[in-house]
Amino acid sequence: MENTEIADLFGFDRKKRKDFPVICGIDEAGRGSLAGDVYAAAVIFDGDTVIEGINDSKKISGKKREKLYDEIISKAKAYCVATASVEEIESMNILNAAMLAMKRAYEGLGMSADMILVDGDKSPDIAGRIETVVKGDGLSASIAAASILAKVSRDRYMCEMAEKYPQYRFEKHKGYGTKLHKELIKEHGACPIHRKSFLKKTEKKNG
Repeated sequence: MENTEIADLFGFDRKKRKDFPVICGIDEAGRGSLAGDVYAAAVIFDGDTVIEGINDSKKISGKKREKLYDEIISKAKAYCVATASVEEIESMNILNAAMLAMKRAYEGLGMSADMILVDGDKSPDIAGRIETVVKGDGLSASIAAASILAKVSRDRYMCEMAEKYPQYRFEKHKGYGTKLHKELIKEHGACPIHRKSFLKKTEKKNG
């Protein structure tokens, strides 16, 4: 029997498809991190696609996210993962950089949607009909799928960065402001992938 939460996530999209046959879900990952690029993903499913266990990426274990990642990319009609760099985050601020990553993800799909569902309350500069959905990664299957692709892709990237800068243990905290990460920044200083503006804000708070 289908889990009601799963049915609700796919049911949310199904209702939208009555008026807008092709729906795209978009979400980002890494907006609150102290280090690394911000990632975004865009996903379009066929109307009859259902993936068991799909949900907000934050509610799913890393192991389950990895498994779902493979299933999403194999069953999606179209998907794209895109980024905005640390340099872009620093020059235009994190909100604008996250919006840019979302725009790149949508434009990389190779097809357009009748309705674009974006997680949160801000929308990227994309040509088309957009609906922002607060906590959308827990409501829409398409947004939840995008959140999983963005999160898994970013986690893999931070593990690569951990090999490049082993002293910061990026594989453990993925760049977020954990106690361990802050202690390691104090010990070693910042590295090229740290967001300097974020570190200044952290220092002010601690000061």
